[in-house]
Amino acid sequence: MGYSDPTASRDLLGNRSLCFIFICAFGLVTLLQQILYGKNYIKSGQQFSRLKGEEVGNWSGLISYPDDGGMKPARNGRKRVKTSELFERWRNLQVCKWEQNKEETDNFKMSLSRCCNAPSFLFTTKRNTPSGTKLRYEVDTSGILHISPEIFKMFPDDMPYSKSQFKKCAVIGNGGIIKNSKCGREIDAADFVFRCNIPPISDMYSEDVGSKTDLVTVNPSIITERFQKLEKWRKPFYDVLQNYENSSVVLPAFYNTRNTDVSFRVKYMLDDFESARGVFFFHPQYLLNVQRFWAVQGVRAKRLSSGLMLVTAAMELCEEVHLYGFWAFPMNPAGIFITHHYYDNVKPRPGFHAMPYEIFNFMHMHARGIVHVHTGPCR
Repeated sequence: MGYSDPTASRDLLGNRSLCFIFICAFGLVTLLQQILYGKNYIKSGQQFSRLKGEEVGNWSGLISYPDDGGMKPARNGRKRVKTSELFERWRNLQVCKWEQNKEETDNFKMSLSRCCNAPSFLFTTKRNTPSGTKLRYEVDTSGILHISPEIFKMFPDDMPYSKSQFKKCAVIGNGGIIKNSKCGREIDAADFVFRCNIPPISDMYSEDVGSKTDLVTVNPSIITERFQKLEKWRKPFYDVLQNYENSSVVLPAFYNTRNTDVSFRVKYMLDDFESARGVFFFHPQYLLNVQRFWAVQGVRAKRLSSGLMLVTAAMELCEEVHLYGFWAFPMNPAGIFITHHYYDNVKPRPGFHAMPYEIFNFMHMHARGIVHVHTGPCR
């Protein structure tokens, strides 16, 4: 079931308008006039409100880069908006301190609970996938994996996490937006920290990204490309995981048939090293449901990013969710060019993810008080 925004026609600040007026009045006379008399601010609000339903699917046609030479008509008849204008709107939202909107957050969590139910189905467990089950893959839907007793033994008895178990969670993306942020101490103070695809957290980066890790995803392609499918490079991979102390590892073993064997090897390797580290496998039906949920919000991609999967899970497992390192543009909101990742500038495979759609949803959720998106330096 998709999530519809019952307050889309209201201004983005919602119940925090009074806070906005009292705290920011002296510095934002022009913006207050726009709010009170409904000129350009309404246009800005409409851009954010277009995230719901089918309208968000048109967002890619609204983005152009500053050197495009001005507004250009999009194929859907709307006008493109320069990223500089988007950034200005985003900066305006940063003027006031972010506060969680409990009603909006609870409604969003309820929608996720109905469609996806992470506390029961995020991972493949003995409870939700009994021995003998014929498990259907997420992408290779014609493929069926018979859950033998040997495979069944690799599953946890039940989900290790429960609904709203953690008060404050931090989900760390790998975007260059977090570089030089000095957010490491703030991130490490969270009750639970999610990270994507074993990023570097050495002393070189920890001041910005922190070091605490409770759950980290591992894309099987990393194991295949960097560690020779663990056929010979088992110890190097084990050593890499040691950087994350006792964090649990989660892999999309049932995304397609190719991922299964490589993912299982991670579990076998850690067992051989007598590691107590938890190894979990995303439940394929959960990932399918998450894909459908975000498709309704306009995020239509061949594959959702690992970051979006973790944010979705965190929304159900945590009371309050903070995002760091999530950005989809080659410059920060101040217009300064940044690297793609905080540790390198390697671009992703084109056409695989839909990062602008994902980030714009996060922006909208931030404006409604559902998640706190951090794009600037931490104090």
